[in-house]
Amino acid sequence: MVKPSTFASRALAVVALVLLGATAQAQRDLSGLWGQRFHVDLPERQCEPHPADYGPRGPASLRIASTVDPISQDVISWDITVMWMLPQRTIYMDGRPRPSANAQHSWQGFSTGEWDGDMLKVTTTHLKEGWVRRNGLPRSDKATLVEYFIRSEDYLTLVTVVMDPVYLTEPLVRTSDWVLDPGLQLSPFSCIPTVEIERPRGTVPHHLPGTNPFLTEYGTRHGLPFEAARGGAATMYPDYIPELTRRLRALR
Repeated sequence: MVKPSTFASRALAVVALVLLGATAQAQRDLSGLWGQRFHVDLPERQCEPHPADYGPRGPASLRIASTVDPISQDVISWDITVMWMLPQRTIYMDGRPRPSANAQHSWQGFSTGEWDGDMLKVTTTHLKEGWVRRNGLPRSDKATLVEYFIRSEDYLTLVTVVMDPVYLTEPLVRTSDWVLDPGLQLSPFSCIPTVEIERPRGTVPHHLPGTNPFLTEYGTRHGLPFEAARGGAATMYPDYIPELTRRLRALR
């Protein structure tokens, strides 16, 4: 697992503090129907469900319910249904152990939850390989997902932290928001793949190593060095400005 950088850790702390302020050690009721506020051209990919880390990015109105022990009345799990393709996700709250690292991976992974003040902290492993963006950066099956569900009256905020030692140089932190919508109805969903681009039968679009003509497209369009456009976290922060300045002068 990638060790979270000091910057990412502080950023997450700031987000939580701004949203919550000082909170008591109290659980929150997450139940409700939540309305979200906010191209894949190969037929065999079109109907793949969104994995747990990408699902909240949309379209992603939510239904959250709880499974309660009939004797103790403790919440055994939070059960989430997402609008797109209606994936069913279970967040276990009963302290059950995590499966073996060699256990089967799935689109929703294996999720366990615990209360951190009145935030629900969820840790998910055993995710099938997926993507950070469906038309962008992939995400490996070695990733770990940490989430914070934060309810403030009729608003629900989700802070997600994706850690992937294969494709990410540091944790990726994102937030998504919903508003309570009692009249929301999740409709039945079906996906029928269709041919969107005509190609000879059996053709799979690809670029062999060293032949992708689009790797330099962004940098060329915006006048940036190739390394600056594709250098990962090392090129994102102010410490890189002197090196960027040097490379820009070299281009002139």
